[in-house]
Amino acid sequence: MEQIINIKRAYEPASTDDGFRIYIDRLWPRGLSHETFHYDWWDKEIAPSTELREWFHANPQTEWTEFEERYRQELLSNPAFANLKKAINGKSKVTLLYSSHDEAHNNAVVLRDLLVAETPSK
Repeated sequence: MEQIINIKRAYEPASTDDGFRIYIDRLWPRGLSHETFHYDWWDKEIAPSTELREWFHANPQTEWTEFEERYRQELLSNPAFANLKKAINGKSKVTLLYSSHDEAHNNAVVLRDLLVAETPSK
């Protein structure tokens, strides 16, 4: 079974096409209520460390490549990453939800790319 992993801003409406919805940020999305924001799984520990997040937010475009590498290293040594892989095992469609305004430079992009790279081809 081929697995599709998409990314989507948490502020976009939920869709049945999203599949298994995973919120991947450490902080709750500003302005969204617990009653209206739909997700299937959330482990704050899958997010970048507070130190890395604060460092990256200071200069997101100029530090993107360094952020990617540092976040990958955090993920590879993080038990939450193994838990995430177990949680999505057998799911045909997964959507990673993030709250950043920048759609090209955020932790969901790095996490999706790493998950896709680690998924064995059939």
